[in-house]
Amino acid sequence: MDLDAFTELLTPRGQRALAEAGELAGADPVAAATTLRRSYDAALTSAALTQAGLRERAKAKFGAEAALMYFTPHGLEQSTRAEVAAHRARRLLDLRHDGAPPRVVDACCGIGGDLLALARAGCAVDAVDTDPLTVAVARANAEAFGLGDRVTVTVADAAGVRPEDYDVLFADPARRTGKGRTFDPMAYSPPWPVVLDLVARARLACLKVAPGIPYSYIPEGAQAEWVSYKGEVKEATLWSGESGGRRATLLPGGHTLTATGAEAPAGPPGRYVYEPDGAAVRAHLIGEVAELVGGRLLDPMIAYITADDPAETPWATRYEVEDVLPFSLKKLRAALRERHIGNVTIKKRGSAVDIERLRTDLRLGGDNSAVVFLTRIADKPSVLICRPLSPARTSGNGQSTR
Repeated sequence: MDLDAFTELLTPRGQRALAEAGELAGADPVAAATTLRRSYDAALTSAALTQAGLRERAKAKFGAEAALMYFTPHGLEQSTRAEVAAHRARRLLDLRHDGAPPRVVDACCGIGGDLLALARAGCAVDAVDTDPLTVAVARANAEAFGLGDRVTVTVADAAGVRPEDYDVLFADPARRTGKGRTFDPMAYSPPWPVVLDLVARARLACLKVAPGIPYSYIPEGAQAEWVSYKGEVKEATLWSGESGGRRATLLPGGHTLTATGAEAPAGPPGRYVYEPDGAAVRAHLIGEVAELVGGRLLDPMIAYITADDPAETPWATRYEVEDVLPFSLKKLRAALRERHIGNVTIKKRGSAVDIERLRTDLRLGGDNSAVVFLTRIADKPSVLICRPLSPARTSGNGQSTR
């Protein structure tokens, strides 16, 4: 989809084509294209079908509002989930001590996910992006929600932005290169030195970055916040002009945990094991979570917590320990067969075992289920066989479910 095709999509004729393409969602692609070609040219047909497909995919991030929005493939992939963008906009307003909606410059706006949240929160937003198609998409999204009077979007390089002219700088550097996704901040667009220069000139800056950003890249004095949505870490946000430190946030509940310096002791396995939420792990807040549940670490270097008594917290999923074994395929297979385990969820930290190879080697059969943790206890390879007591959450911590 090029800029001309997208522009045509915004005309009355293009809107009719897009509506018809939406009704063909899920149909055979060739049949759908053949149907639209009876009324529209090839370029408009392709643009409408592409946009309809992107809207369908975007429901996971934007819900029902995806049906009103416009996307590019890369823009959708890098866009912020609506709930996360709304959280960030609310927090930005909370940091404004005078209570007045700030003037924000969005230095890398993409298709406008954060731009929409900021404008809805009352901010006046001037946004830039280097790609003309992306800028057109962001403008169309602002207009689709009646926010055109609060938003301007122009084609420009982030390096030319003047953050000192605004109350807040927001930046979401692109994390893709010609070879795909990059985890190196120096390969961001704009590169990290340019981003840091903008931050240094801003009164308050909010940077969206990958959750795996190395700590060495966090600007001195900035607060780093990791955000988890329904148990999956989505991103990190760096706030300059704050008091520094580390923070984790759980959405949609809005729970927040900040660094207190708590240090968890290590000790033997208890009756329960707790798997901390990934945001707390990324923020190095395991000591704080252990304090919440009255627990200790199975190993000083691994983020699994154990305790003798049950505790409820949104910051960790609790499991009841049924058995603890030194790691051995033979012993683990025998223990699972004895319990008639045919369905197993395998989690690991601090283990080099290949999960899928292990699953094949276990050759399980039975009607019962279990959760198996592969980890170290006092630096020795170990296995915990558990059953869940809290509702399972999707996690990026090595879970593999049959």
